[in-house]
Amino acid sequence: MKIPKRLEPLLEDGLIDDVIRQLMSGKEAMVFVVSCGDEVRCAKVYKEANKRGFRQSVDYTENRKVKNSRQARAMAKGTRFGREAQEEAWQSAEVDALYRLARAGVRVPKPYNFHAGVLLMELVCDAYGNAAPRLNDLEFTPEQARAHFQTLLRQVVLMLCAGVIHGDLSEYNILVGADGPVIIDLPQAVDAAGNNHARDMLERDVGNLAVYFGRFAPELLATRYGKEIWALYEHGDLHPDTPLTGRFAESSKPVDLHGVMREIDDARDEEAARQMRLREAE
Repeated sequence: MKIPKRLEPLLEDGLIDDVIRQLMSGKEAMVFVVSCGDEVRCAKVYKEANKRGFRQSVDYTENRKVKNSRQARAMAKGTRFGREAQEEAWQSAEVDALYRLARAGVRVPKPYNFHAGVLLMELVCDAYGNAAPRLNDLEFTPEQARAHFQTLLRQVVLMLCAGVIHGDLSEYNILVGADGPVIIDLPQAVDAAGNNHARDMLERDVGNLAVYFGRFAPELLATRYGKEIWALYEHGDLHPDTPLTGRFAESSKPVDLHGVMREIDDARDEEAARQMRLREAE
């Protein structure tokens, strides 16, 4: 096959030996099966912003770290340099999340390298050595659905304990490998402690899993694992092996409106001080 231009630097630098075939083309990237010595891996080639279907919503990019204040200002102004920096940050988010989650023991593809806008990582395979299918391509018995749901629920908990929320988790970005589900596609991953939309994203991720597996095991549709997991996390009681029930009771305690307003005022003061420090540093 014709070698994609974006993969040429990896061939020249000896990171890959050959491009075997294209595996898939998604809304944000194209994935190729490549050979690296005796191993077969996959190379994820990110699409340029104007060719990508998945837009970088501010909900996902909120509070993402950048190299310096100049880069942050350029991104805010939308300059050419800023757009390039934003693309770099978008791609790096998946790389950083993969390494972070792999260290935490989460079931994600093992990352090997990130070079010239291409992520080189493990090729997840089924029991026959073929590229693993996506979750949405399979049918399950109720027992299988419950087992996979619990496995993935535990992965969501592990991710949150590592400070990461997938942000777009569904049956379309989970592979079913030889030894069970593997979570993929993480460029929209968010920092649980630094993003104001983290709770909603966590609940949506868990809700997506419940809805999908609820097709095969309808009782899962009545569970409230997302709210339970977030409440445990918020109170510092969430650990990788924390027992979960799927039940959650909303608090009837009146909201401390004055306390909320104080927190908002404090946050505004902190932001004003930060902006002043940035201006003084210019």
